Amino acid sequence: MPRIRMYSLSPASTKYSEAHSAAGDLARLTALLVSDFDYDLPEELIAQEPPLQRGASRMLVLSRQRQTFHDDLFANFHRYLHPGDCLVLNNTRVFPARLRARRNHADGAEIEVFLVRARHDDESIWRALVRPAKRVRHGDTLLFDESLHAVVIEEGEFGERILQFHAAAPLAGIFDRLGQTPLPPYIHRMPDAADRERYQTVFAEKRGSVAAPTAGLHFTEQMLDACREAGAGIARVTLHVGLGTFAPLREQNLAKIQLHEEYFDIGEQDAAKMCAAKRLICIGTTSVRTVETAALRGGLQRMQGETNLFISPGFRFLATDALLTNFHLPQSSLLILVSAFAGRDLVLAAYRHAVAERYRFFSYGDCMLIE
Repeated sequence: MPRIRMYSLSPASTKYSEAHSAAGDLARLTALLVSDFDYDLPEELIAQEPPLQRGASRMLVLSRQRQTFHDDLFANFHRYLHPGDCLVLNNTRVFPARLRARRNHADGAEIEVFLVRARHDDESIWRALVRPAKRVRHGDTLLFDESLHAVVIEEGEFGERILQFHAAAPLAGIFDRLGQTPLPPYIHRMPDAADRERYQTVFAEKRGSVAAPTAGLHFTEQMLDACREAGAGIARVTLHVGLGTFAPLREQNLAKIQLHEEYFDIGEQDAAKMCAAKRLICIGTTSVRTVETAALRGGLQRMQGETNLFISPGFRFLATDALLTNFHLPQSSLLILVSAFAGRDLVLAAYRHAVAERYRFFSYGDCMLIE
């Protein structure tokens, strides 16, 4: 067994560190800005392809208690588990959310339409992002093919539009046929057939996400079995990833940030598993936001609804004990959440280490276990 090299923060580097569940110094927290959660990332470290084999990723392991981190492999994830642990998986399923249309007539301007979510009371009405937005106005018709068109019934900011779809067949089937896998914009290639499987967790069940819960992408059925053999239970929750997860932050002041709402669902049996656990290990930030929303609304129990929970330093975690997560974009709500959980200085020091050690970043990249 190779010797594990531990890295730790020096006392001089802990100026902004926050404890796991303490409110911290409110004056200091309110002084933090989005720009305080930044780091330098060479573009070549942004993973453009998934690893050749699912789960063949590196894993940086952080200890909040010791303020240390060390390098490992995701293949060893199950060795960090103990009897009584419970993994919390987000079982949302990504659908082909990126489509192309022509505006108003067949030879009109080409428009990219990124579907976000359907309205609950009418599944023909969708919130979408369109590009170029200046060419898509209220009343315009977008033609996708002979079986599908949509009318713009409302305009919003930052490219948001409300579309009323008209189709010759069920929309889900048409979206599957016409749509592309919604790879994030930092992956500079067109999606291919392999992405339909690789940009999806092996436990995906409930259709509704426009981006993958990427920490879950590392898991194979064999790893899930290894986690069970280590004595860990498995609970599934649903959070359909939308603008609340991936939209860029447009405010610098953390206190002014409001995320878009996203749908979540916790089943009765899964809530019971989580309540009985000695330690909840959330697989991904979407699982964190789901269980913490439930905890704030009365505890881990049967629950469904909408959440726009924004977690930043000073947040008191009520349910999450450990977190497996990918590396996130600079100045993003996800990096801020991870910093709230592990402390800003420890997280940014770990990110600098990951850059120096040539870890792979973002959706198809490597992962980080925070205990």
